[in-house]
Amino acid sequence: MLSGYLVLDCTDALGWMSGRILAELGADVLKIEAPGSDTGGADWQAANINKRTLTLNLDTDAGRAEFVKLLAKADFLLETATPGSAAAAIDEDCRKSANAGLIHVAITPFGRTGPCAGWLAGDLEIMAGGGAMTLAGEPDGMPVRISVPQSRGWAGAMAAVGALMALNHRAETGEGQLVDVSAQASVVAALAHAPAFWDIERTLPKRAGAFMTGRSIHGASYRVFWPCKDGYLNFILYGGVAGRRTNEGLVSWMREAGADLGVLADIDWATFDPTQATQEEVDTFEAPISKFFLTVTKREFLNGAFAREMLGYPVSTVEDISTDPQLEARGFWQDLPGPDGKVQRHCGGFAIVDGERLKVRRPSQIEKGGA
Repeated sequence: MLSGYLVLDCTDALGWMSGRILAELGADVLKIEAPGSDTGGADWQAANINKRTLTLNLDTDAGRAEFVKLLAKADFLLETATPGSAAAAIDEDCRKSANAGLIHVAITPFGRTGPCAGWLAGDLEIMAGGGAMTLAGEPDGMPVRISVPQSRGWAGAMAAVGALMALNHRAETGEGQLVDVSAQASVVAALAHAPAFWDIERTLPKRAGAFMTGRSIHGASYRVFWPCKDGYLNFILYGGVAGRRTNEGLVSWMREAGADLGVLADIDWATFDPTQATQEEVDTFEAPISKFFLTVTKREFLNGAFAREMLGYPVSTVEDISTDPQLEARGFWQDLPGPDGKVQRHCGGFAIVDGERLKVRRPSQIEKGGA
């Protein structure tokens, strides 16, 4: 898709994924690294797959001159430096004079303008500033970060989208653009419907742990994550057509298994309205479901839910993902030689195009320059 386009990738971890996405789409991504950079870590190896690596010292005249030559023929420049800092690759005047068609994608924690433009931040600060942490955790506990760093993925994906939009603009006008990507704003976009609560109702969604609020006019919370025999399941009592099919399927399954249905046996799911339930009623509905889920494994739940056309899914661990038969059947995993010659398993390209998965290859080192 992007064959023939040259990308200069001067990013740190916050922007690595943007270059990987463009590389998977076929662009020639040249990862610029300073002498002595650590490129052996698992994070670097995973996020910089498909790129060529050029060691270049931009603090020297020779290195800078070589970079300017590359800049003149590049289509994209990706960077994560603070605007105006010594680490910044170029400014706007330099961009326009060096290459009027260059698409300059600048990824920073809070964007290049505004009162926080010069602030430094890691994943913890970006996830907090983007609002994600206020929604994660127990109601009476502290806000928590979601497992491993997430802001890098969101910022990188948004940067890649912005780069492609600018490429479309260039195809129509011949002009390059500055794409100013805020990692904080990228995280806000990941919060799904939560910001809309404030926009529409001026109410703030709260942390609910394993439960979901906002479905009952009486303030009842519905359980979303349930313990099962070997982990956790994602399931919630729904209303409407989809909920009716799911709820009826679950009750039928429980009946076949000889489980105690309790009050579930007497509910008319065609008229069930979760918005009208009180917390006492919800607790009564969920008690027999909770007991039943403890008797099934994640894989049994997935197969059973699929057979009955139910909504719900097991909560996958990294090990579960690595052995997922769906990913295996679609050829998602790619085994490549690592720097030490040992086999590394990588996530493959994110799409299959005309029957072939987007290719990935190990980062390759090209000649050193301007050191």
